[in-house]
Amino acid sequence: MDIRTAVRPVSQVRSNAAALIREINETRQPIVITQNDEAKAVLVDPLSYQEMVDALAILKLISQSERLIELDDVKTHEEVMGELRRRLTAA
Repeated sequence: MDIRTAVRPVSQVRSNAAALIREINETRQPIVITQNDEAKAVLVDPLSYQEMVDALAILKLISQSERLIELDDVKTHEEVMGELRRRLTAA
């Protein structure tokens, strides 16, 4: 992303919203919206947004897993499978 071409003032967004939305969906490049020469928001296409949300969810799981490993709060594959089998047979 070239930040110089991706920055748009809020007045341009207001007057050209449909064209900017079309551009974002075609290029999948975000646009930084400024107000009083200060970045205030970022406009992204829905697919890119969903990909970011999914990536953050995965990173959160990795972070939680690393923390559990540090605390030595882990189970072996065999322990997990045994517990699942016991639960399935008890149901």
